[in-house]
Amino acid sequence: MYIMSSNPELGLASMYRVIKKSGADRVSEDAADELRKVLEAIAEKIARQAVELSIHAGRKTVKSEDVHLASKNILNL
Repeated sequence: MYIMSSNPELGLASMYRVIKKSGADRVSEDAADELRKVLEAIAEKIARQAVELSIHAGRKTVKSEDVHLASKNILNL
């Protein structure tokens, strides 16, 4: 379902914090690692589409609007 590079971009400690802030008392390492994998896969899809949107608009720079539109499309918001 998702591609995971050998060198993750997101920190594991951040994943623990996100899950804890969502109400968990305890978080397993596997759960934090799985959240990291899922979020990185989603972020990569959004980034790819944001790049496509900027190229379509004739720009080399990816703008916040590109990321916003891509995230709405990918996440169906």
